[in-house]
Amino acid sequence: MESSINMESIVVFCGSSEGNDPEIVECAYELGAIFAKEGITLVYGAAKIGIMGRLAQGALDHKGRVIGVIPDFLKLKEVFHNGLTKLIITENMHQRKLRMHDLSDGIITLPGGYGTMEELFEMITWAQLGLHQKPIGLLNINGFYDELLAMLRTMVTKGFLKQEYYDILLVDNSIDGLLHKMKNYQPLPLPIWIKKDQL
Repeated sequence: MESSINMESIVVFCGSSEGNDPEIVECAYELGAIFAKEGITLVYGAAKIGIMGRLAQGALDHKGRVIGVIPDFLKLKEVFHNGLTKLIITENMHQRKLRMHDLSDGIITLPGGYGTMEELFEMITWAQLGLHQKPIGLLNINGFYDELLAMLRTMVTKGFLKQEYYDILLVDNSIDGLLHKMKNYQPLPLPIWIKKDQL
């Protein structure tokens, strides 16, 4: 029997550019709309441009709750969204990630560039170390992450990544499919060397 994880808020990592695939842009907006309809608070990087902006607008257009978190030095570069439910300004990038993590019950990554990858892999690494047990989802729109997933499988076959840690990352090409996997995620047991105050 599957147990369901209650996800009242989800942090979404994604690009501050729109890229050149309109289906990715449409899917980001749809994800925001679905969050609003399901009563899930969106936590994201606060920008009004790129995939980030479309994601937030999808939630806001459907009366959803949206929390943006941005470091002070990026407020101009990423052109923060001034219509958010709440805007949180941090001193630096690390504080931004910590705050986003603390505010969320789950993590989703959409297409993006270096920054998006860095955020995703830090969350996976924290899960691997047992620092959190939140479901981590990768929305593989139009096969955007096919090559990345192939690289991760190479890490497994070459002995650099255990299969159980590969399986931490939940992957789907549809929003409904990914949310279903996240809600029914069974986290790995915490390592015996992890203490409660380290979580």
